[in-house]
Amino acid sequence: MADYREAPLVTRPKTLDPAEYFNLSLDQRRAEEERAGLRAQLKRQYQMQLNNPHRKELIEDPALTRWVYARTNPYNYFRATKKTSLLGGLFGVVPLFVLYYVLKTDRDKKEEQIKAGTYDRKFKLAY
Repeated sequence: MADYREAPLVTRPKTLDPAEYFNLSLDQRRAEEERAGLRAQLKRQYQMQLNNPHRKELIEDPALTRWVYARTNPYNYFRATKKTSLLGGLFGVVPLFVLYYVLKTDRDKKEEQIKAGTYDRKFKLAY
């Protein structure tokens, strides 16, 4: 198996663990084959419904229904982890501090130039 490096904030999936991947028992292999057969049957059934030329009703895909429900109710299914907290901080909090720092330093520099009399005002209010 090729060298697989762990991602910094993610654990290795069980399917990529070499001990689990190569040393499967006969029962585990049989269970995987049964699941694969079931998936193939469901896929074939869905394809038959989808490609039926005489179809008049809506085809309901349960996986798609679950996905849409989870997307419309994100807070019921959101789980705070190190990764989501880090991303929330990087994209939510850090930009505010950076923007504050940039605007504050620019304003302080402009005030210093005004006090020193070196700032050239483009729009003078009084002559």
